[in-house]
Amino acid sequence: MPQPGEDSPKYSTEDSFLDLLAETLEGLDDSARGPFLRQFFRTIAQVTLTDAQSNEYWERILAKRRDLAERLGKRVSLKTAIVDVLASTSFLRVPVMMEYEDYKKLQINAATDALTGLYNRRLFDEYSDKELNRARRYGQSLAIVILDLHKLKEVNDRFGHLQGDLILQIAASTLRRTLRASDFAFRIGGDEFALLLPQTDPEQAMTLCRRVRTQYETELRPLNLEIGVTIDFGAAVYPLDGEVKTDLMRLADQRLYELKRSGRPAPRVIPMEGQPSRPAAGPAEMSPAEAQTSREATMPSPPVDREAFPRPKESGIPHLAPPAAASVPPPVTPEKILEKRNWERVSLAGTKAYAVLTDSGQKTAAVIDLSYGGVALLIDKIDEVPSAFKAVLHVPILPPVRVSLKRAYTKRLESGRIRVGCSFVS
Repeated sequence: MPQPGEDSPKYSTEDSFLDLLAETLEGLDDSARGPFLRQFFRTIAQVTLTDAQSNEYWERILAKRRDLAERLGKRVSLKTAIVDVLASTSFLRVPVMMEYEDYKKLQINAATDALTGLYNRRLFDEYSDKELNRARRYGQSLAIVILDLHKLKEVNDRFGHLQGDLILQIAASTLRRTLRASDFAFRIGGDEFALLLPQTDPEQAMTLCRRVRTQYETELRPLNLEIGVTIDFGAAVYPLDGEVKTDLMRLADQRLYELKRSGRPAPRVIPMEGQPSRPAAGPAEMSPAEAQTSREATMPSPPVDREAFPRPKESGIPHLAPPAAASVPPPVTPEKILEKRNWERVSLAGTKAYAVLTDSGQKTAAVIDLSYGGVALLIDKIDEVPSAFKAVLHVPILPPVRVSLKRAYTKRLESGRIRVGCSFVS
């Protein structure tokens, strides 16, 4: 992150996104990076490399960039290092850098299932490990849900695979509309899906599964299939049902098949052992909006690395300002922080997101989460942030955005630093 007073060169959008590419790939192992880089080099240089060669040349490019920066005494763009390395090996026959839209498509293709647009199995394995470690670190719950489509094979046999593909796509769109921004949906097999639901207890997971099934069956009615297509599911929750991913997956899968063998008398999930029943006005009777609100997390949120890959298509990132008709939420005191929130938060802690406070001598502050209605900053002293101010937000994937902010609340964290919640001002 640039510091106040630094004489940093102005980079183009292309340079910025190549930097983001380097940051994204840094946390991946060679087996995950290889296919991505193979396509990357084919796109920019019309050259075909193996996965191993792609990883080797990428490391050479990063080393060349560091060497040039040390010799020149200034920051060197990644594009310069790419051209230098590929030209020296006679690979750079067509020196054309990819457009931003092509870059986004490449990222999405590496992370998502082509038919449904959901995250793929590789991302499920990676994200489930990360979310489980996070839940363990902060003493939070994490629900893992396994779903499959009941009677999809009958649809394929009777109506053909094109109709079966449509059934799968409707399931994916149902999940996108039903889940929170902090939840993850994956297609992990032919007719199998998986969900990761952070900070979700057993009853909340059951409520979500019922709502997904009901919504899915509603979406299928216009097709007049005359086949009882629906969604079966099983859930397991850390730490109640286990502390290891393999145990949680095994239990969720077991509960899925117990539901299949149960005769399916009514939409339900296999109960979680040891969980008390709610009174009559429990989640099953809540409206979708109420049930979703009841599952939202309280502040402060733990660090969450959400920017390693783009969100699946149609899910998106929350807008940086409310629509014209929306009103700015009134300031709240620290005592009101635990009340229900108006907007879902996307945590940016652990990323390089930051804000430049243009009204305060170009001071910078880390951005730790973002929502439809505002942003949370992390500062050292309260006098660094005035009651109303303008700022430029620098968030991974998005271009810099100028916003007007109003300080809504402050909260001192255990680390001694201060969390400042700010509302967007129209």
